[in-house]
Amino acid sequence: MQQHRNIEVSGATLECTLYGSGTPVVLLANAGCSSGYFEDLARVLAAGGLQAICVNMRGTGESRGSLDGITVHDLAADVAGVLEALDCDPAHLVGHAFGNRIARCLAVDRPSLVRSVTLLAAGGLIAPTPPLGAHFRNATEVKMNGSDCVTVLGARWLSPASDPKVLAQVECWPAVFVAHLATGRGMALEEWWGAGTAPLLVIQGLDDEAAPPGNGHALREQFGERVRVIDLPRAGHFLVLEQPEAITRAVAEFVGAGAGPR
Repeated sequence: MQQHRNIEVSGATLECTLYGSGTPVVLLANAGCSSGYFEDLARVLAAGGLQAICVNMRGTGESRGSLDGITVHDLAADVAGVLEALDCDPAHLVGHAFGNRIARCLAVDRPSLVRSVTLLAAGGLIAPTPPLGAHFRNATEVKMNGSDCVTVLGARWLSPASDPKVLAQVECWPAVFVAHLATGRGMALEEWWGAGTAPLLVIQGLDDEAAPPGNGHALREQFGERVRVIDLPRAGHFLVLEQPEAITRAVAEFVGAGAGPR
């Protein structure tokens, strides 16, 4: 069962798509992107007895709210507001790319709301060169699909082994992408990097240029057994679409979805 809801939180309205029922799993997308590309993963989690909650952050899809002068803490508070509005139990968080910064920040700021955190393409410590937003500032369209972000804007989202067509279903708002990234400026890495004390699963593509896999290995070195790292060959920054079966299997196992594919 799929349900769409626009949820009012402090200072914003967030568009959410809910699948199934049970322990909540919140899915947070990349900067400037709506969460529709999580649909297959969400359906598997729902089939496994969990409730998947795909949240569109401010500026994506039908979600609204100012991005001026806010930080990742504010975006994390938005997600907390969704969980409170839904009257959920503590949730597993799954964040892709920029979405995992929001997930980690929420785990630091509101640990009572978080069961675990899964990081897909975990950046933060080792930065890409040039900075990620450089290509998106040149965009002339308000909204683009992910394939065009790669072929037209030159976004470094894929492994050389991947066809840009796998990103056709990704919706991206380039100006929002830049604004989302700006919410992290001026924040100390320690404010979100370690995700508090939550159990961490890091899944990363070995061909990821935007979030180099050294980031996940650094988390493992720093926090030891609290962190599990899975390295995927032939996968880049959008590993969730480049290696969907491996991602779905690993996430379903980690959050306890009973119907995860074998």
